Amino acid sequence: MNTLVLGGNGFIGSHLVDKLLKEKHDVTVFDRNKEFFRESLKGVKYIYADFGNRQELSNALKNIDVVFHLISTTLPKTSNEDPIFDVSSNVLETLHLLNECVRLKIPKIVFLSSGGVVYGIPKVLPIDENCIANPLCSYGITKQTIEKYIILYNYLYGINYSIIRPANAYGERQNPANNQGIISVLIKNIIDKKPVQIWGDGKVIRDYVWVKDLSAGIYSAALNQNSEIFNLGSGLGYTIKDILEILKEITEINFEIKYQPSRNFDVPAIYLDISKAKQILRWEPTVSLREGIESSWKYFNNFYRCD
Repeated sequence: MNTLVLGGNGFIGSHLVDKLLKEKHDVTVFDRNKEFFRESLKGVKYIYADFGNRQELSNALKNIDVVFHLISTTLPKTSNEDPIFDVSSNVLETLHLLNECVRLKIPKIVFLSSGGVVYGIPKVLPIDENCIANPLCSYGITKQTIEKYIILYNYLYGINYSIIRPANAYGERQNPANNQGIISVLIKNIIDKKPVQIWGDGKVIRDYVWVKDLSAGIYSAALNQNSEIFNLGSGLGYTIKDILEILKEITEINFEIKYQPSRNFDVPAIYLDISKAKQILRWEPTVSLREGIESSWKYFNNFYRCD
């Protein structure tokens, strides 16, 4: 099938591209930047433009069977600073994307939402796809709004969708300079022999998913014939202190830890119920958190030591 990956040069997008190529699909990547960690891939068509460049986006959508929408112009911790930009650059441009999908009769869209900030503070753990979402930041609100519009367009125009609510993805090619993804940031600080900075007391509980497992789940969701929302994670909760202990064991480095005041948008504890993905997609993670962190440490240590 002909696939378009919006944000295909990003962390998750690049691994999804690898998966699509492995499965022998035609791949077009739409991104404003080239990949950070590697050169452009042979056999992939690249279109370099902003998500807001509607003409380039419309051209990229021609003859596409599945659109993977992985673009977000904001981050959870900064989205509240300018909600107007968050809405205009994400929600409005996604509406243009949906309108073009209708016009061009594109049958399927796969949207990468959020398995953390969309839900807000859960009343029950693990949290499943039917729980009431109550986001605490603009990023989560825009993700939820886009979900609602995708569902509306399915009702109005019959566009098939898969909405992915992922846990915190980690692994090779996650750029620590983007300050999103605590595991890669911690690893880079350890390599640079800098203190690691933790917001709060380190007892915040999160769900983590290795990026290659996540990309496999996204691909499986794209093949699903029904329109569904899927949690993709480990189904387990880990504290920041758990991650720090794993890193100390793997690196054998007694790095310094600096604790900072907690942030008001950080949910105390959340991890995902992945029963639906197991049942419908026949998907589940294959790599444990320790295995994934060890793999990440080896990758980043080699990359930055040789840089």
